Amino acid sequence: MSIIADRLGRIKPSATLAVTAKAAALKAEGKDIIGLGAGEPDFDTPEFIKDAAKEAMDKGQTKYTNVDGTPALKDAIIAKFKRDNDLTYTREQIIVGTGGKQVLYNALMATLNPGDEVIIPAPYWVSYPDMVILGEGTPVFVECTIKNNFKLTGEQLDKAITKKTKWVILNSPSNPSGAGYTKAEMKALTDVLLKHPHVWVMTDDMYEHLVYDGFEFCTPAQIEPKLYERTLTVNGVSKAYSMTGWRIGYAGGPKELIKAMASVQGHSTSNPSSISQAAAVAALNGDQSFLKEWVKSFSERRDLVVSMLNQAPGIKCPRPEGAFYVYPSCEGCLGKTTPDGKVIESDSDFVTYLLESEGVATVQGVAFGLSPHFRISYATSAKALEEACRRIQKACAALRGDARAVA
Repeated sequence: MSIIADRLGRIKPSATLAVTAKAAALKAEGKDIIGLGAGEPDFDTPEFIKDAAKEAMDKGQTKYTNVDGTPALKDAIIAKFKRDNDLTYTREQIIVGTGGKQVLYNALMATLNPGDEVIIPAPYWVSYPDMVILGEGTPVFVECTIKNNFKLTGEQLDKAITKKTKWVILNSPSNPSGAGYTKAEMKALTDVLLKHPHVWVMTDDMYEHLVYDGFEFCTPAQIEPKLYERTLTVNGVSKAYSMTGWRIGYAGGPKELIKAMASVQGHSTSNPSSISQAAAVAALNGDQSFLKEWVKSFSERRDLVVSMLNQAPGIKCPRPEGAFYVYPSCEGCLGKTTPDGKVIESDSDFVTYLLESEGVATVQGVAFGLSPHFRISYATSAKALEEACRRIQKACAALRGDARAVA
């Protein structure tokens, strides 16, 4: 009899981490690999943030803190929510966790009962469904296709809600698609949620500051204040401040929910790193002007990647509003045969082909719940992106025929 819990048999390993690990292994073998799988900025953490961490260490701020975050960081988060989102919270309504992932996980562990349903628009971040399953809930997927720019509509949401629905998870801008909801699109969703008072809203706003072309970010409780008491607004410093390794996420929400989440955290990790919390205070309170340059760079990379991918035979790549991902369709490549005689049957076959034939590591769309697509992270140099896209063009041009047409 295995010692491993049955629940682990219901979850999947992270596809993004698996791709990164496979690319690293091939690199170690001496192969020329361009990794486009990792979801983290290539910029260094700004110096003023690192300086704050050093100062905290010098001052001896190396002990346990409150389980749910230091007063200083909570105050910085409160100020951020008010400044950026016009949301007002008290310290009792704020929790700080070891990354945004832990905050989301805590919320689901604290609220789900067996059979509770959680609506997850697809494509989705790979961890959402598995966290729901670990919490004994039931993920309910709603396909948001390329025709709707990968966004959930009010009509789709309304149809998906049942008496068992406890949460809907909204991620804007999205990982993996980069799609961002406009104020009108978000209002269409909040209007539906007003009709269903038993449904709570969990937002993943991690890419809030990485938006392009004048796009205006919005979050549900900001658009519809009547949802404030049943919304958990989740964010963090990982993406906007290039602090993925520092592991600081946070959320604002109703006191009862935050208290329950803190209870879960108190029996798992306890407080996040005291040093990371001090750095996060500096990040949120400090000069935000560096973001303009980063956003400009990401926008230029996005335009480069979208343009070059749309020149690859069989690829269709929408132009996203934010984040640092594109989610192209490879439908035009399915059924075709590679130079070594293999038929491309799926997006998994396609990304394997890219990696093995041209050394370009991407992530298959099936991992994000919507095929046939693949995700590219453009959080790397323009030089590497240009070379990777050239290789993808070459790989697509080398495909021949359509096995399905013959069959």
